[in-house]
Amino acid sequence: MKNKFNRLSLAVAIAAAAFASQAHAGGYQINEQSVSGQGYGHAGRSSNVNDASIVFGNPAGMSFLDRAQVTAGGTYLNVNSDIKNVQAQRTLDAGVAQGGAPMGVQVPIGDIPGGNEGDMVPGTLVPFAFYAQPVNERLAFGFGVYAPFGAKTDYENDFQGRYFGDYTEVTVISAQPTVSYRFNDQWAVGVGITYNRVDGELRRQLPTDPSFNPAGDIDSRVESDDDGWGYNIGVIYQPVPETTLGLTYRSKVDYTLTGDFRAYDPAGNVVLADDASLDLTTPETVNFSITQEMTDRLKLMAGASWVRWSRFDQILVTGSQGDTITQEIQDYSNAWAYSLGGEYQLNPQLALRAGITLDFTPTNNDRRSVRIPSDDRRIFSIGAGWSPTDDLTLDFAYSYLTERGTSVSQEREDLLASEATGGVPVGGATYSADYKNEAHGFGAQLTYRF
Repeated sequence: MKNKFNRLSLAVAIAAAAFASQAHAGGYQINEQSVSGQGYGHAGRSSNVNDASIVFGNPAGMSFLDRAQVTAGGTYLNVNSDIKNVQAQRTLDAGVAQGGAPMGVQVPIGDIPGGNEGDMVPGTLVPFAFYAQPVNERLAFGFGVYAPFGAKTDYENDFQGRYFGDYTEVTVISAQPTVSYRFNDQWAVGVGITYNRVDGELRRQLPTDPSFNPAGDIDSRVESDDDGWGYNIGVIYQPVPETTLGLTYRSKVDYTLTGDFRAYDPAGNVVLADDASLDLTTPETVNFSITQEMTDRLKLMAGASWVRWSRFDQILVTGSQGDTITQEIQDYSNAWAYSLGGEYQLNPQLALRAGITLDFTPTNNDRRSVRIPSDDRRIFSIGAGWSPTDDLTLDFAYSYLTERGTSVSQEREDLLASEATGGVPVGGATYSADYKNEAHGFGAQLTYRF
């Protein structure tokens, strides 16, 4: 039987890659917008005012700063992934396998050649920068640039799950001008407008014959981008000077991504080029935290965050003529994260921090993919802030993230088409594996006060 690569199969492959851009961003919200906050597990994100990074944590907090300051830094993430118990098989319609017409039932015909090295997430630096400028005792302005969402995975070229996704890179960058006003000693509010830019590149392979030889794969890629506007609102309440409560709301952001789709044969020739678009919404989040000063040196913090991941119900991808390429069900669930932390002022120059975070995944066992092989997380953090002068503070933090072991199980029946069936998809693939992920985060930050 002679098989051919066809436009229908490639369209589905590309659509799936575009779909994954939403799913992957959903699975990987970024928390690295403050190294001082990282040290205590971001437990006081909305209530603990340390430096200008409060522009992100809670816009209302700027009015509690006593002078202008700039905070800039980043966290380097080193992720390790272990893949075990892999089962990857080629499938073919039973009728076609016997040299006849399709019967609508696929049967395994052998293993997919390739490997499963793991460690597919490259080391990544997540930077940020903030500026806060008090105007008087009540009014303050600020500005921030940071990454609220993003992810990257890069499997080896012959990855056995390559027909479900082998490369993903999605980045959202936000710029946020902000204003805050303090009504009295107890109440303050803040508002930030966010301009957000999303860029993504995704790749997925498609076989050209039933042997699934990786040397003959078609490399389908999508690159897409868009921008959108959102807003943040924050409130801080101090019933007594020792107790601070903070509440922050970050809005959803709507995008319509337009993409440039290309598919390349093994010789590097373009075999298909088209345009497509999909709607993307990054979900709204709510964060509440409390900071309690126990003594002049010790303060404790607790926080909770809620993310409306249920917006990822289904993904509709349309082609250049407005036709539906694919409609995928994602079925994300709203998710919570909880954190506890503390800070101890050892002396006027040195503050020590520690915290723990429990972060629950929005994904589920039925829909989890090789692009998002993650589950519930526990994060342990330590940090320190050193102030050699009243104007300068250097913050450092380390976090260890460990995920609950999870599994991925996927199948597709639309990867191959036969000339004898007029291009009707007759062959596919299955992939299942157990994943265990962990990560190390190394953060450094500088704050200078004017």
